[in-house]
Amino acid sequence: MNSLRTFYFCFVLLLPCPTQSQPAKSRNGIVLACRADNDLYITLKENRFGCQRYNTPEEAVDHAAEAAGVLILADGYPANTTAISASILAKARTKELRLYIEYPSYLPGVEMGPPRAAVLERVVVTSTAIKKLFPMQILVLHDCNYLPVQAEDPLLVVAKVAGYDSAVYGLDTAAHARAILFKMNADHLLVSTTKLSQFITARYAPKEAIQAIWSYILQWAEGRAAPAQQLNWTPTVLPSYGRELKLPPDAGLLAVQRGMDWYSNAKMLLNEQGWEEYKHLWKLNDSNRLTTVPSVNNAAPQPKGQAGDGTFGVLEGITSQVHLDGSQFTRWWLRSDVNGESALAFALRSILDGDKRSRLIAGNLLDWVYFRSGLFQNDCNKANYGLLFWAPGNAQALYQDNDIKTILGCIGTSAILDTDRWNEVLVKNILGNFRTTGVNGFRGWRIENPDLLRDGWQHYWNKNTIQLQPHYEAWTWASYLWLYDKTHWKPLLEKTRNGIRMMMAAYPNGWRWTNGIQQERGRMLLPLAWLIRVDDKPQYREWLKQIATDIEKCQGSSGAIREELGALDHGDMAPPGSNAAYGTGEAPLIQENGDPLADLLYTCNFTALGLHEAYAATRDMQYKRMADKLADFLIRIQVRSKKHRELDGGWFRAFDYRQWDYIGSDADAGWGAWSIEAGWTQAWVPAVLALRQLNKNLWDISRNSKVNKPFERIRDQMIPDEVLKK
Repeated sequence: MNSLRTFYFCFVLLLPCPTQSQPAKSRNGIVLACRADNDLYITLKENRFGCQRYNTPEEAVDHAAEAAGVLILADGYPANTTAISASILAKARTKELRLYIEYPSYLPGVEMGPPRAAVLERVVVTSTAIKKLFPMQILVLHDCNYLPVQAEDPLLVVAKVAGYDSAVYGLDTAAHARAILFKMNADHLLVSTTKLSQFITARYAPKEAIQAIWSYILQWAEGRAAPAQQLNWTPTVLPSYGRELKLPPDAGLLAVQRGMDWYSNAKMLLNEQGWEEYKHLWKLNDSNRLTTVPSVNNAAPQPKGQAGDGTFGVLEGITSQVHLDGSQFTRWWLRSDVNGESALAFALRSILDGDKRSRLIAGNLLDWVYFRSGLFQNDCNKANYGLLFWAPGNAQALYQDNDIKTILGCIGTSAILDTDRWNEVLVKNILGNFRTTGVNGFRGWRIENPDLLRDGWQHYWNKNTIQLQPHYEAWTWASYLWLYDKTHWKPLLEKTRNGIRMMMAAYPNGWRWTNGIQQERGRMLLPLAWLIRVDDKPQYREWLKQIATDIEKCQGSSGAIREELGALDHGDMAPPGSNAAYGTGEAPLIQENGDPLADLLYTCNFTALGLHEAYAATRDMQYKRMADKLADFLIRIQVRSKKHRELDGGWFRAFDYRQWDYIGSDADAGWGAWSIEAGWTQAWVPAVLALRQLNKNLWDISRNSKVNKPFERIRDQMIPDEVLKK
């Protein structure tokens, strides 16, 4: 006989039981023991659900009518368990109360370990008892702390599982799953080993599942045969507009303004005090070099001071982890790409509504990247001349995929601010990447800086590199085509055109994909659109049409572009193949094709720019239709939150367009479902929305660039004629 059965047997023997002939006891609504600010209590009152509240479990049990439902909630969570004594349980049994207890300090006959924080574990449904929930359904209880308990036939457990909204590999073993919600004493005791009643503050999801859980608990507490009233509430973080709500005429303008105001509200823009905090966090010396290997990760509370003006750069974004109070930490990296692309977004906002501060920030951010940060390598005697390190303290990897976002940001910002200030560094940055691009037109996913300094840039110029992965190559090609248009230097066009031809000849089965095949398609739109700008041929238009049409197959009525995986043996960052693999590396937000999710870090954001430029280059109405729908979707799902200013106006990485909620597999160890990337997402979405408002495009606004003036001098220095003749 196990411990729970022993407890039940002894409990029944020691306490009086009603006879069948006794009349049914009267009820006086649900009775709660909790603080007045408890989410459940507030929601019950707002829904006009009959209830009475008391401060302690003793008071609640004493005042409850016989056979009433009593909910003892976890006021001390997570630091302190809920104080429960044998006398409280005995009195509840005498009065035939139906007792729901959260995070209890004591359960007779039950062995409980000390509280434990869930790290990669999620909550999983293990019963059919809760209507509208299905076995193996995954729920998100952010920052979950729980009491390790083994129980028979639990309704909910906590376990590390892989999957989007369902544990696709099941539970590894019962020993790895700990009960979260289970019954004891059959009809009289329901136990939660965590605090389910913090569902609004801690932003539990999805909402419909949490509603189902509380309908079950309330129905059980009241002893009803029929389901209890479904509670409703307004989440503290939610999309700006519903799926069907008609958008106001100024919705696009407001989205841009709120998106750019987010940088200040979230304190992404460092001031001098913030820069000192950054150096202390990462142990940087006066030369922005690491003095020791940091003992902390890059997640920490937001800077203490007020937001800066771009002079000291912009931080990387918001981490995915949601805390008990619903807040999220800041990602403390000053990345080159984030700063460059953010500059463009601020510049566009400045001409959209005349905001002078945005104009100042745009210029300061580019100055920081190229002149003050130490990231731009400007020593003509070194092989890394013209390239960007990706963050202070990091001089290892040279990613063309990072450089290109700064380059595009510089192209647009220079044009909008009408200045030649960054023309020379812009040319050097493009040519620094071009001269490390191989004979086929591919540069590869990254170059190690020590290898480049040792082997020299001509080693890469002559290398037979082939990287059939648009995530890394495509946008860099766009910059070569842009520079060719301004200079007519043929190697820029010839290498690029050859790389694009090889890439499209391999589509789709020969492509490798990063986090999904959909993002690879989205990245390919921009270089194809700009290839048409400089070398318009029917085949190039066919390629563009082919890619866009395949994307449109996954664009639903909401405008969302559904994420899609390619063949798993061609994926670098595939979904976890086991429960153990969940959360251990970079990964998609979906588990399998068909999961109703849009990815705003890798796909929708970059596809938005590609579609916008494709329509501008071709006037093909298909691209406009797709772009219009996608823009409508992006405006609707922008985060709205009165409580969390650091999130209001942002765009999370994940959005489930079926549930119209921010949810997805959080398997990615770096950028999970609730992360906000200040550059890749938060810059490009407002930038494209602003271009739409202005009826402009990136190619045309930069048409009159004067980069041709310093080009030949810099080109001869970086890629001499004798190299071209070999």
